[in-house]
Amino acid sequence: MDIFLNCLKAFLVGGFICFIGQILIDYTKLTPARILVVYVVSGVVLTGLGFYEQIVQFAGAGATVPLTGFGYSLAMGVREAVMQHGLIGALMGGLTATSAGISAAILFGFIMALLFKTGDKT
Repeated sequence: MDIFLNCLKAFLVGGFICFIGQILIDYTKLTPARILVVYVVSGVVLTGLGFYEQIVQFAGAGATVPLTGFGYSLAMGVREAVMQHGLIGALMGGLTATSAGISAAILFGFIMALLFKTGDKT
């Protein structure tokens, strides 16, 4: 029963985050790129204020998988690096914490570019 509740919480929180994104797409003139930036920055800001950690504890993957979770990872990486290395950690902590995800995105993007031909849609 615990796994069902964990999946339900993740689904509801992740779905709500996606719902907000859909509302922004439908009812604002924000471009998708700007919405993605808003999501990452909001993840960083909510983590800095201490709110996003509570959401992650409640929803697990429902909060860490969306783009707000990337902002959460950046902020937590910076926080840990600053505690260990001082102010220089603010420059290296975010990249250190998210390097695996960034590397995977670059690698899989490259593989897809090799496999599929781009072109204009007609």
